[in-house]
Amino acid sequence: MEPVYRSLEIAAHTLAAVQGMRLSIVDEHNVPSEGGAVIAVNHTGYVDFLPAALGVYRAGRRVRYMIKSEMMDVRVVRFLIEHTHTVPVDRSAGGEAYAVAVERLREGFLLGVYPEATISRSFELKEFKTGAVRMAAEAEVPIIPCIVWGSQRQWSKGTQRRMGRRRIPVAVRFGTPLHVDASADPATETERLKSVMSSLLDAVRADYPEHPRGADWVPASMGGSAPTLAEAHEIEVVEEREKAAARAAKRAERA
Repeated sequence: MEPVYRSLEIAAHTLAAVQGMRLSIVDEHNVPSEGGAVIAVNHTGYVDFLPAALGVYRAGRRVRYMIKSEMMDVRVVRFLIEHTHTVPVDRSAGGEAYAVAVERLREGFLLGVYPEATISRSFELKEFKTGAVRMAAEAEVPIIPCIVWGSQRQWSKGTQRRMGRRRIPVAVRFGTPLHVDASADPATETERLKSVMSSLLDAVRADYPEHPRGADWVPASMGGSAPTLAEAHEIEVVEEREKAAARAAKRAERA
């Protein structure tokens, strides 16, 4: 029953209802009814994990996410992580989290992974890391592509926060399961995953009700004011330098 996870499910449904979220879930039958699988989700905002999880719930399953280990510093979040089979990731020692993730998959859990690793400010697909493909191959489980679109309107990087009762339409679509052979090249298979998710993203966007010109949550390629992929990359390079400097300073203080 997992009472802690069940409490989170109730909270998630309540939050979606309070916001008046107009949630559309398509092809949830692609989520396997049993056994482990990697749910590969595009990353456009801070709350896209929620509609993806609700989509998996609609399929009768539960998804566990990989989450930054820094969140363990928050007492309440630590409790939730420890009681929901969530996988904390320390980016300075990712091998341990990878091993735990593979074990979770072998145990039959659905594991939510963001192949882009961080939020895409451009709302286009960034370059993918190979982790999702490698863990699926090692655990011998399928990868389920998942596109979430519209949640970046609620809360993302470089956009106005719109978390009130806005009745924002949010679309979730699951693609056909991908199977990766353990002997396949991870880079090649990662490109295949990205190609599939790119086509799925195009289809979801085509069905989405509106993309106002100049809107901060709309990609530049669609007439929005979001940065291009190249511009977003430059912003991220500067941010990463600043974060690295802050981490170094913190380590120096502890020394």
